[in-house]
Amino acid sequence: MPSRLNFRSLDLNLLRVFDEVMAERSLTKAAHKLSLTQPAVSNAMRRLREVLGDDLVVRSGQGVEPTPRALALWPPIRDALTQLQESLSPGRFDPATAESTFVLAMADATGATLVPGLVEILESEAPGVAVRVVPLTTRDPRRLLEEEAADMAVGYFPAVLADLTARAQSGGMVSFESRRLYDSEYMCVMRQGHPLADAPLTLDAYCEARHMLVSFSGRPFGFIDEALASLGRRRRVVLTVNQFFTAGRVVSGSDMLTVLPRHFVPVTGIADALVQRSLPFDVPPVHVDALWRRNSTQEAAMGWLLSALARSARRAFPQGEPGHSAGTSFGITP
Repeated sequence: MPSRLNFRSLDLNLLRVFDEVMAERSLTKAAHKLSLTQPAVSNAMRRLREVLGDDLVVRSGQGVEPTPRALALWPPIRDALTQLQESLSPGRFDPATAESTFVLAMADATGATLVPGLVEILESEAPGVAVRVVPLTTRDPRRLLEEEAADMAVGYFPAVLADLTARAQSGGMVSFESRRLYDSEYMCVMRQGHPLADAPLTLDAYCEARHMLVSFSGRPFGFIDEALASLGRRRRVVLTVNQFFTAGRVVSGSDMLTVLPRHFVPVTGIADALVQRSLPFDVPPVHVDALWRRNSTQEAAMGWLLSALARSARRAFPQGEPGHSAGTSFGITP
């Protein structure tokens, strides 16, 4: 590796190519986003390798994997490119004339709560703006946001927010922001006429029943099981699904129990077929937060999107109703 880089000889366009290759982990995808040919991207990466004296990426399956040097270089290079873009073209966002597309990652229960109000706002304020909702398959969406697979994730992220808050309080660099949209709680849900529907739900009865678990990742052990384990108890999970809607539909026609957010049951369309009971043990409340990656070029657009989601949450939970939290800031949000 050269002992000293001649920065004056460095073509800054190579850094744009490097940034896209790192984000996409694919020369082909990077070429598509940059409107270049794949050979042009390969040539740019070759030139950058010669300047930096490092392979930067190596082939892996259908894509590429970065070297340790590339991983160390990427954050400051991306930040520098972002600051340069902002300096040359400050971010502005006018919802009435914008023709943007926002990608939101959220579970079906969250979408059922927020999307109807969001659509009303789009139709009245931002007719040229499109929203694409993708499944949220993790309780830690930071990588999803870093890779720009989504602009914002909306869901229940207690461990992530605790980690980011601790980093901020210790003076560490935090590249994410969050905002509380609404609160709810988890309820035990069963069909009308279920053998347990007409009596108080006890811990013994709950543990002896057959259960369905909603797991975004497919992991057959959730926070309910963790709460039971802390009591030295366990339940029998006989079915695992990845959608709350599926869980509600299956439970309405079986003798299984499931756990759903209380705010979700009324929007299932089959609330009359379901019975809700408080869980016979303590579980944390559901805090639904928006989480996004800081990006100065998108600050105005993300601010509008966040406002739209907060207003949608207030429509779903009018003042005084369960779930209302007034869109309060939380954790790392200034």
